[in-house]
Amino acid sequence: MRWAGQRVDAETPGTLPGLGSIAGLVRSVTTPEFQGITFHEVLARSALNSVPGTALPFNWTVNPYRGCSHACRYCFARPTHQYLELDAGRDFDQQIVVKTNVADVLRRELARPSWRHEPVALGTNTDPYQRAEGRYRLMPGIIEALAASGTPLSILTKGTLLRRDLELLSAASAEVNVGIGLSLALGDEALRRRLEPGVPSVRGRLDLIRAVRNADLPCGVMVAPVLPWLTDSTDELDDLLAQLSAAGATGVTPLLLHLRPGVKEWFMQWLSHDHPNLVSRYTSLYAHGPNASPSYRKSFDQKLRPLLAKHGFARTSTHRTQPINGMHRPKPSQEPLF
Repeated sequence: MRWAGQRVDAETPGTLPGLGSIAGLVRSVTTPEFQGITFHEVLARSALNSVPGTALPFNWTVNPYRGCSHACRYCFARPTHQYLELDAGRDFDQQIVVKTNVADVLRRELARPSWRHEPVALGTNTDPYQRAEGRYRLMPGIIEALAASGTPLSILTKGTLLRRDLELLSAASAEVNVGIGLSLALGDEALRRRLEPGVPSVRGRLDLIRAVRNADLPCGVMVAPVLPWLTDSTDELDDLLAQLSAAGATGVTPLLLHLRPGVKEWFMQWLSHDHPNLVSRYTSLYAHGPNASPSYRKSFDQKLRPLLAKHGFARTSTHRTQPINGMHRPKPSQEPLF
């Protein structure tokens, strides 16, 4: 594996106890609590990833994990595992790279005189509050480092584990702008279990929205991805938006399913097993690239607009303490691995 070649023999003082201090792969770990998952613990060389030259509302990200045990069949970040010479399917779900020293490296980078305190986004690639965070607890150190340096931050997650850090995030919001975004697109719990088996329940994430709002923090919601002929009906969208409004979401950003190479194959395999009657329709709909056909997108937009207005979401999602454009993610290829 490419990242295994980053090992060096010299040890550096002050690193995490018990792991040694190797700049690269430290060890691979399996535990009974995480059946079928292997954690590859590495010492990162950098924490801040630059994403310049995009239309995104941020130029910097931090990603403490590579791969994601949420195992969403549609996850746009799957191809990033191929950079590690792992596959974009089951390896992405089960081979999780953990940057164990990410908070320490981040503190050093934020202390540089050249750092301009630009907004930093978390959750732009894989989820920082996936199950691994319960074991490694990397996010508290990251949040504290950003807030202490005067750096605004935002978090996008599906993980209800974020509730653990709400007090810390509330304290950080007194020092810097803090935004919380939640991803919730499937109101059907049975479909959720088949399509995103490692993601917390719909009810759990609705409760998280309420908890974030009770902590006086904004909570925008990514209704993404909306799945053609599975979750795109007027009734389904109406019901989901009603639930999000009742939970207190400060805005929503709906996005249609995006099927880039490396994701499309894995999703279509699931579709052929669970909904074989839709395979030909999806093949036609996504015949010319990762986006649904222009005619479908236009029709969807016309259906969506009155529903957003009905539930008070006509304006762009608000998930930060200062107004910016909606929540988006950079292309995986724009972010370095370590």
